[in-house]
Amino acid sequence: MCPRRCARCAGHSLLWLAVLCLVANVLLYFPNGETRYAAQGHLSRFVWFFSGLAGGGALMFLPAFVFIGLEEDDCCGCCGHENCGKRCAVGPPAPVVEMVPGRCPGPLWPHFHSFSSPQMLSSVLAALIGIAGSGYCVIVAALGLAEGPLCLNSLGQWNYTFANTDGQYLLDTSTWSQCVEPKHVVEWNVSLFSILLALGGIEFILCLIQIINGMIGGICGYCCSRRQRYDC
Repeated sequence: MCPRRCARCAGHSLLWLAVLCLVANVLLYFPNGETRYAAQGHLSRFVWFFSGLAGGGALMFLPAFVFIGLEEDDCCGCCGHENCGKRCAVGPPAPVVEMVPGRCPGPLWPHFHSFSSPQMLSSVLAALIGIAGSGYCVIVAALGLAEGPLCLNSLGQWNYTFANTDGQYLLDTSTWSQCVEPKHVVEWNVSLFSILLALGGIEFILCLIQIINGMIGGICGYCCSRRQRYDC
């Protein structure tokens, strides 16, 4: 049994996740709430990859609106639903066949039934775009966490203090004090990149589920149509 608004629910979730990604990425430009570091170019290189603005943000609006636009009563990918596959695998209308007692009229559709409709195809393609965007967000956020922030160290030099630690600095918070300026920049970057990583991961999973959901909807609708076609 399938929830009736599976795709629409995923669309609304992606919409809010995309907004959160946008906010998290914007905050990365203002360490400790200050704007001068962005103007001076003293930000981590991965902040400028726009992982939350483009990947987990703007690109996710397309699949979100496509999923939301699916018919409310259509449950693509859910066998057993009364509208199973009607939108994901739509075939030609049944011709009028004269019924002869004691004789099976045979297949109502003499030609091959359409496996997929534009709605199912658009849903899967939009989900693929969402996977690309969310995957990009996850990869950049992970690289940003591994490299660490660009900061002013105790020697008065701007560099990536934790770049050679292979991300081990994340487990040793006592080393975070090596970054003198911006204040609390390590906490700032770790928190926001972690949020982007988590949000991108959730977006990726939702889009992957919708791809599977749409493909099953096409198969289910095709099977249902064949069952009705040969029912005499």
